[in-house]
Amino acid sequence: MWDISYLKRLDFRTLPILIALMVISVLVISTSTMPLNTPDIHLSNLVKNQIRAFAIGWVAYAFVAATDYRKLREYTWFFYIGMIILLVGLFFVAPIHNVRRWYRFPLIPFDVQPSEYAKLVVVFALSWYLEKRSHASTKLTTVIGAGIIVFIPFILILKQPDLGTSLVLCPITLVMLYFGNVHRKVLWFLTSVGVSALIFVLMIFLGVLSHEEMRDVCQTVMKEYQYERLNPHSYHGQAGQTAIALGRYFGSGWGKSEFTSHQWLPYAYTDSVFPAFTEEFGMFGAFLLLGLFFGLIYFSFQVVAVARDEFGRLLSAGVTVYLAMHVIINVGMMCGFLPITGVPLILVSYGGSSVLATMIALGVLQSVYTRRFTF
Repeated sequence: MWDISYLKRLDFRTLPILIALMVISVLVISTSTMPLNTPDIHLSNLVKNQIRAFAIGWVAYAFVAATDYRKLREYTWFFYIGMIILLVGLFFVAPIHNVRRWYRFPLIPFDVQPSEYAKLVVVFALSWYLEKRSHASTKLTTVIGAGIIVFIPFILILKQPDLGTSLVLCPITLVMLYFGNVHRKVLWFLTSVGVSALIFVLMIFLGVLSHEEMRDVCQTVMKEYQYERLNPHSYHGQAGQTAIALGRYFGSGWGKSEFTSHQWLPYAYTDSVFPAFTEEFGMFGAFLLLGLFFGLIYFSFQVVAVARDEFGRLLSAGVTVYLAMHVIINVGMMCGFLPITGVPLILVSYGGSSVLATMIALGVLQSVYTRRFTF
């Protein structure tokens, strides 16, 4: 099941990308938390916690990459049931920051957020289920079963509340249903619903539809605080766009930002890490960062192409979409195209659970990649 020799077969093209993203993360978190006029790198507690999370993440990455993903399939429902128990358990512990998203355990240097791992567990569960149902993939019962698998964690995460994380499950499910060869009419229907919702949101954020004029219509199905997420003129959204604009072409330089360093950009080291980085490194720095993500996602899609079995193909497709959606949603909401939903920018935003879940997901991809010639 576990063979360290497989680490010699890793896709080493991804390693420089991961290291570069981690360095960027440390730089942004450091400058976002340093006192004004501090010339040197500031090792705040947040920076130290992030470095610890990266260290733990590398260990998890290597362990999972050396583990046969086909053996992990046997533990799929153990993972799924454990994930549901952890999500339910959040409602019986004291809230943190007025929401029920995290556990605090002694000796762990970060709060544990089950919803971050739930996305990966859902990918495993759907891969297992769609492989088992490959003989009846076009039947409606297959789609219903897949829907139930996703719906339970979706509702539990939504109730925390954590809209962003729950919504990430939707495109992951849609793409995995596509790779699972479900009935094309069902895919067309689900895709149409998703695209229609996306177009509606984009029209509001691009000013085609007035946020105020649509209020009465939308609040027939949405609560007021939910609809306010669609406000394109929220302070958080405007602050993110301001920081990006202030970066211009080359940025203000590391540690020399005005907007971010004065704490005018909310959540500069978590949700708003992209505009915080862009203010200091400018448009060219932003292109470099997006180029790193493009390379990581491109190499991840190559794993989908070389996977030799149905489970590996579904698993790598789900993980790749999981990675891509975090980048698209986070950058989109900071650029003013999508509502602020609290989706982290993988490996750059501060957060131990996000880092560890992402490194495990990347380890799963490498497990599929290194075993492409073993059948």
